[in-house]
Amino acid sequence: MSHLPSTLVCQGCGHSVPPDEPYPFRCPNADQDEDIDHVLRRVLDISRLESPEALSRPFLSDLRSPFLRFGRLLHSYQTAHQKGLDDTSFAKLVTRIDAAVEATEGRGFRVTPFAPADKLAQALDLRPGALWVKDETGNVSGSHKARHLMGLMLWMEMGRQIWPESLESTPRLAIASCGNAALGAAVVARAMDYPLDVYVPTWADAAVTERLAELGATLVPCSREGSMTGDPCYHRFKEAVAEGALPFTCQGTENGLVIEGGKTLVWEMVSTLMLEERQLDHLCIQVGGGALASACIQGLLEARTFGALDRLPAIHTVQTSGAHPLHRSWEALIERILVRHQRETREMPPHLGEDAERAEFVRDRVSPELLQGELHYAATHRSEFMWPWEEEPVSIATGILDDETYDWLAVVEGMLLTGGIPLVVGEQTLTQAHTLAREHTSISADPSGTSGLAGLLELQSRGEVQPEETIAVLLTGVER
Repeated sequence: MSHLPSTLVCQGCGHSVPPDEPYPFRCPNADQDEDIDHVLRRVLDISRLESPEALSRPFLSDLRSPFLRFGRLLHSYQTAHQKGLDDTSFAKLVTRIDAAVEATEGRGFRVTPFAPADKLAQALDLRPGALWVKDETGNVSGSHKARHLMGLMLWMEMGRQIWPESLESTPRLAIASCGNAALGAAVVARAMDYPLDVYVPTWADAAVTERLAELGATLVPCSREGSMTGDPCYHRFKEAVAEGALPFTCQGTENGLVIEGGKTLVWEMVSTLMLEERQLDHLCIQVGGGALASACIQGLLEARTFGALDRLPAIHTVQTSGAHPLHRSWEALIERILVRHQRETREMPPHLGEDAERAEFVRDRVSPELLQGELHYAATHRSEFMWPWEEEPVSIATGILDDETYDWLAVVEGMLLTGGIPLVVGEQTLTQAHTLAREHTSISADPSGTSGLAGLLELQSRGEVQPEETIAVLLTGVER
């Protein structure tokens, strides 16, 4: 296996995390300027890659555990390797955590299905083989969320071996969630005997809170009071982190390494596409806080770097008409890009065109230097692009009703690079997608879990899907 030069760097201020930092979750400058998007992202030094082709080998592996199959591509492995932890020791660590999760939940982490859904495609008037579905409902705790938390736990347990003098006590973990993220966190934390505080809204589903209590999590109800803006659970979670709790959460802004485990989902998809010699033209991803989309985008970009993927699909995000902060951030940034492009090149961009027309123009005509310059501006002027939704969000897709898209910058960047667009879907479309998925697949996903399919319906209604194209959607979040 070739060495993978892997560093965590803050998107906003450029801070590079020292290699001996036991908990490199947040940029140390994060609380100094709230208008800078202090998000840690893994950066690869491509010039130092010994053999990029060798990095594509895990995609051809038949190992059933995603964290064994792709473990060597993770930042946690690279750090462990540099600190003297050999491959066997790392594999034993993955196996130990996975076995503990299986003992707690009744199932461990396994590669989940990704295949054509021809019956569903026919119902959507698509040709056979045109629609591929990634089914995450059979994953640990019923969604993709536990992948993120497994990636974090892998880092923390690895750190106990590498820095035992720094990590003698078991830290208290915290998360703000009332659904799949909380359940995933509770399973993984319980498996490894970490105490977990879960900040939940007062209206949280009783079945979810009962299961969280069964798993030993401490529940902290949070109410939305007066003129408060933003998620009250997230505010209370932030206070807990400031008081010393570790962010065991699915917000990349609070813990950059949460993206690590989520990449395994899209890497599994790339594995299947490699074996089938197929390419995707479109990928629809449902977005709440944005960690799933951020992980998929970064995973696809890295898969291309590793030589496992020739080209990226157009990445489209899906939010509800009840709350779509991502669309307005994309709108503000793309307008800045188009105005600057016109000023510098004298080329007239499609200011008043459809979203897809503007997205394709930026992908095909705008220089990488201009694009990266505007992304840096956005990272250092966050409040101009992302702020809490002004009203309490309401939708049947409760799992994607985050007041903010916390990982918005990486997600917007992924759309700009690929020509994708932020789709906003109404309740009727969300209901239609849920019904279609339940009637034409054997997958029992809830309305949040089928909202990626609602995005495909929206694309079709706009005439953005061509007969010869191949589309993928993620069905994640089991109906409870």
